[in-house]
Amino acid sequence: MREPRIIPGAPSTPSPWAVVVALSLAATSVSFMQTLVVPIQNHLPELLDSTRSATAWVLTISLVAAAVTTPISGRLADLWGKRRVLLVLVILLIVGSLIAALSQGLWWMLVGRALQGVSMGVIAVGISVLGDLPDRRLSVMGIAIVSASLGFGGALGLPLAAWIVQVGDWKTLFWSTAVLGVLNLVVVWLTVPHSPGTGRHVDVIGALGLGVGLSGILIAISQGPVWGWDSPTTLLVVLGGVLVLGVWVVFELRVDEPIVDLRQFALRPVLFTNLGATALGFSFFVMEVAYLQILELPAHTEAGLGLSMIDASMALVPASLAMMAAAPVGARITNRYGARISACLGAFIGAAGYVVTLFWYDAVWHFILASTISSVGVAIAYAAIPTLIMAEVPRTATGSAVGVNALMRSVGTSSGATVTGMVLASQVVVVDGAEVPVLAGFLTTFAFGAIAALACMVLVWLSTGRRRAN
Repeated sequence: MREPRIIPGAPSTPSPWAVVVALSLAATSVSFMQTLVVPIQNHLPELLDSTRSATAWVLTISLVAAAVTTPISGRLADLWGKRRVLLVLVILLIVGSLIAALSQGLWWMLVGRALQGVSMGVIAVGISVLGDLPDRRLSVMGIAIVSASLGFGGALGLPLAAWIVQVGDWKTLFWSTAVLGVLNLVVVWLTVPHSPGTGRHVDVIGALGLGVGLSGILIAISQGPVWGWDSPTTLLVVLGGVLVLGVWVVFELRVDEPIVDLRQFALRPVLFTNLGATALGFSFFVMEVAYLQILELPAHTEAGLGLSMIDASMALVPASLAMMAAAPVGARITNRYGARISACLGAFIGAAGYVVTLFWYDAVWHFILASTISSVGVAIAYAAIPTLIMAEVPRTATGSAVGVNALMRSVGTSSGATVTGMVLASQVVVVDGAEVPVLAGFLTTFAFGAIAALACMVLVWLSTGRRRAN
């Protein structure tokens, strides 16, 4: 591996721990950005003077933008240098936050949220930076902490965002992410060393094809419940996405320097690990969606526990803190027993948390306990999976590899949210003139979460590893 070249403005000998802290802060910030509109989602039609179906895009567009652009950001990091791409992504977070904060209507809000979503590539690129650290133990520890920051920032963002909205103007949410962005820009500039890219050709057509195809499929998944799964719009969008991806695959297999090396990612260790990441993402988001709903439903309903939005969000804070606490533990397990053992153990613990709620679900502490157990497992597994992926690809392709892995996880989270919503919407009763999910619907989603976590364990266990190519 080539020695890093230092450029003006970057420290000559950055502390590896300073790099870990900087990237963890950046990962937490962009994760917080993703969930900050959740507490105001029901109020957006009034705030933006638009319809509920239209304002649903405020959340959807950032998720889709993140999923579509993260593998592209990872590839660009390999080609142009990881530090350079990190700085660009943080700048996009700042610009997107400012546009959203200053917007007076829906369309500019969507532009801002889309740019914020693109900044989620910070996590994948940051993990690839940590994978290049010469100290393997510190590298694994850093990857574990940054991976846990993904869940920690998202979960912590819920109560913080709800509190910010209560004490101030709702646009303060976006001003806060702009401030975080500026802080991250300075910290990344001062701590992350420059790494030269390969400087090779960028597959622009491949990037566009991947973006259009994935957008079609992910938009159909996220908007299917709104449009109707059998509506012409949903079918046209998903079929269009599949068709574009089909053409894209043929094109990428014929390109010398593709945006995604499909032959490499079709190898059994990489493929099975990525499928495991998809299953784990599905499992994690079932908890995010279902637990909040059951905590917030009125107490006089069959399943509800009657908490306010802030109290329900606070009930999940122990889980987010547990994720951060479990990250170093997961790193130690990985260093001692290997990443495959660590990922399988984490997935098994994640499934155990759902098993708790299959038997105990009538008190708030049951869900605090269950979410904490599952989050510990997810943190351990998330920490190990990028290490597994990077061990199977050349060093010059780690950014792209981690980006594709993040994409697979995003597909899992999007599917988890959609399936959970479908199950809960299919089993409802009318209470006080409104439809509310019944307990059986929630138990079904908990079972799905456990099964998905166990599927991750099996897929990762069936993967086989080899030494990283150089």
